[in-house]
Order: sequence, then C-alpha cells, then structure tokens
Amino acid sequence: METGHSVAINVVNLWCAPFDQPASDGLRGYAVTLLQPVAGHCRQRPIHVSYHVSEDRLYSAPLNRIGDFEFDDDVAEVFPDMIRRSVPGYASMLSLIGQCAETYAAPNTNVYDLGCSLGASTFAVQQHAPVGCHVHAVDNSAAMVARLRQTVAQQHCTGAQQHCTGALIEVHEADIRQTDIRNASLVVLNLTLQFLPPDERDSFIDRIADGVLSGGAILLSEKISFADPAQHQLMTTLHHDFKRSHGYSDLEIAQKRTAIENRLVPETLDTHVERLGEAGFSTVCPWFQCFNFASVLAVK
Repeated sequence: METGHSVAINVVNLWCAPFDQPASDGLRGYAVTLLQPVAGHCRQRPIHVSYHVSEDRLYSAPLNRIGDFEFDDDVAEVFPDMIRRSVPGYASMLSLIGQCAETYAAPNTNVYDLGCSLGASTFAVQQHAPVGCHVHAVDNSAAMVARLRQTVAQQHCTGAQQHCTGALIEVHEADIRQTDIRNASLVVLNLTLQFLPPDERDSFIDRIADGVLSGGAILLSEKISFADPAQHQLMTTLHHDFKRSHGYSDLEIAQKRTAIENRLVPETLDTHVERLGEAGFSTVCPWFQCFNFASVLAVK
C-alpha cells in the first residue's frame, strides 16, 4: 500500500511536499491551491485542484532488462514524487524561478518553459508574471502534456479563457528544438538541456539567445559533472545518500542510474557558463548549487 496525505499547498511546492499518512485509495493525494490572478500578479483568489500522485516504485523490483528512461505514462504518474526524492534543492530551484519571473517577465512578451513536464516551473512563472505576459509551456512527452493541460484547464488561465486577467498559459506538445523563440523576456530550462544530445546544445542555446529581448534572461538548471574526479565522486556519493534518505533503496538507485545514464549527459558548470556567454548573454551568474545540481542566470 502506497502512502500519502491530502494537503492544501501552493502548486509551486507540490513537487516537494512531505507526506507520511495513508490515503484511502492507496495513492498520494493532494488538494492543490492554484492562485488565479486578480489585478496584475497571480497571488490571490485560490482555485482548488485535487488530484492524486503515485509513489515512485518504478525501479523497486529487479528488472531483467533495463531500458532507456522515457517520460512515458508510468513516469508521468509518479513524476512529482520522483523529482522530489531525486533532486536536492528542487524546491529552491522553483522558488528562484518565481523570483526570476518577478524580475524579468514583462507585459506583452513571451515566457518559455522548455521541457515543462507537469508544469512546476510554468506555474512558478505564472504566479509572478505580469498582466499581458504569455507563458508557453513546451514538452514532447504526450503523457506530461496531457496532465498539464488538465491542470491548466482546472485553473482557468489559458489563452482560450480571455477573462483571466494575468499571465496566460499555452501548453504545446512539441520538440523544444523546433520551438520558435521570439519576443522572449524569460526562458526557463529547468533540468532540460541535459537530455539533449551534447553536440546540439550550443546551437540550441544560440537560437534561444536570438529570441530573447535585450534585458531578458534565461534561467538554466542542470545536473552537473565535475572535472576533478574526486569532486565528482564526492558529489555523486552525497547525491545517492540524499536519495537513500528519501526512501530509495540501493537497487532502485542502481537501476534508475542504468536507465538514465545514456539519456541524461551532464556537463560541468564552467561549460554551461561559457556556452551562455558565447551565445551573447552579457551577465552569466551561477546562483544556486546543491550537490551536483546547479542553476545559472544569464541576462542579455
């Protein structure tokens, strides 16, 4: 029996909420408070959206064959629990995205959440973006997009809902590499670039930079590697300890690592900083790190 409890929380914190009591249906249950915009920023008039999130047990049993990690229905079903227990500092990353939106998202511009998954970053942006800002949430996973569209529809703040007075959300099922970036005041890549082939990352960031307005920004969060082998091993060990402290077994850690190692290829923090500088961002600042996860703010 999986365990959980129902709590009223802000959607930005959905992916890191604690739970330890059994739900009646055996799933982790959440009654989420989404904030609909009232006069400018999305901070008032709560809208309650209730749905369930399952505990991540995908790699808990021995597997004869471990396939490559995919963002399919099984992963989408447990994703909030998976990322909460796998990414140290994830709640802080989301908080920083909201703060960044407060500073850089501008009226009559576009904000892009590329690789949006279930929309944690999307809603963090929306809650701080001004009236007239258009938030584009883009992901190529049909399973993720379907769930996000359902949540956005419950929130009643889409392009089809013209009575919404704050930032509108438009969800796109598309390859982020084929997404047209234009008139952008802010672009969010929250644990996304790491899943693109390394030889495509320079041109991808260059193309994003071309669509960012002067004074606009890109916020990049990634799992990172370390040039020094001792540092790399230390951060990997601490990351695995973090997972164990959040209930993952050694078997789960090992099998997940096998599944994802060919899909998620991390780079050093210096590589990310250098790439953003070469793309034309005049100020590039690493502003958060927890073990082997880091966030970088780049302003054009």
